[in-house]
Amino acid sequence: MNNAEAVKEVDVVVIGAGQAGLSSAYHLRRTGFEPDRDFVVLDHSPGPGGAWQFRWGSLTYGKVHGMHSLPGMELTDADPGRPSSEVIAEYFDSYERTFDLRVRRPVDVRAVREGPDGRLLVESSAGTFSTRALINATGTWDRPFWPRYTGQETFRGRQLHTAQYPGPEAFAGRRVVVVGGGASGTQHLLEIAPYAAATTWVTRRPPVFREGPFSEDVGRAAVALVEERVRQGLPPKSVVSVTGLPLNDAVRQGLADGVLDRQPMFDRITPDGVEWNDGRHVEADIILWATGFRAAIDHLAPLHLREPGGGIRVEGTRAVADPRVHLVGYGPSASTIGANRAGRAAVRDIRRLLAEEPVAA
Repeated sequence: MNNAEAVKEVDVVVIGAGQAGLSSAYHLRRTGFEPDRDFVVLDHSPGPGGAWQFRWGSLTYGKVHGMHSLPGMELTDADPGRPSSEVIAEYFDSYERTFDLRVRRPVDVRAVREGPDGRLLVESSAGTFSTRALINATGTWDRPFWPRYTGQETFRGRQLHTAQYPGPEAFAGRRVVVVGGGASGTQHLLEIAPYAAATTWVTRRPPVFREGPFSEDVGRAAVALVEERVRQGLPPKSVVSVTGLPLNDAVRQGLADGVLDRQPMFDRITPDGVEWNDGRHVEADIILWATGFRAAIDHLAPLHLREPGGGIRVEGTRAVADPRVHLVGYGPSASTIGANRAGRAAVRDIRRLLAEEPVAA
């Protein structure tokens, strides 16, 4: 079989089968695209569940904030005491089967590049797909962000990222430094504190705690700020970075107990801990980096979509530099409800694009 025969032609390739990818696939299916014939969904994970399947066991479904159901099928009667990794993996699995989305996995997408006749070539471990449009829904879980600090390589203890968080029991009797001012950092601290010998919380900026409910107005304002960044071609920030941390009962207790006593960012890492320029030193056995994630978009590099600011300029979900490419779950659509809406919007735009640009003879 030669390379030309090995290429599978479709109208749309969806990369990723988390919330954003499944929402997109649902809307493709609902508007007349047939899986395997007109579109394919490629997912590198071993099973359904998107990034949720990799979350730590102590993150129960009841602790998950703002998990919105996928379009067309509600997530109901979930046990709040079960691990979210199990609840959501089962829900996604049922969703894929109910709507016959035929997700192909595990498939690693290596590169997306320009192909013949105005098509894109998606090179993957399952072969090469020639497509008229692309929905990139790869999220961020595969790109944990590890900041670099002087002396990091000399630390004799253990360094972990949120992506590797094993649950609080693993920190029993240890002196732990938690780095990061987001929701994960505070959750880790509140879980670890009862087990650890000592905890220290450090962040680059003072955390902002949000009183009151997370209203639609607050959400819209936050999304607008993130949207403006991607419109300018800057790397997106998370929605939570502009909304602040919810001040719930657990957080209030953590503040009262001194667990959430934030310290400014240290200046260097030493073999046995961390140190500030004023001479203060904290001994540590473990440094836990709750420093977030970056968009997993390296496979799009051959298309040269990145702007000088480091991000991809996006209008709605469409890459400004290439209207065939849509990024769903990127920037303002990185929340679960945002991913649902973005999937619908991307499919609407793609239908318009394909109607205007018939396949080359």
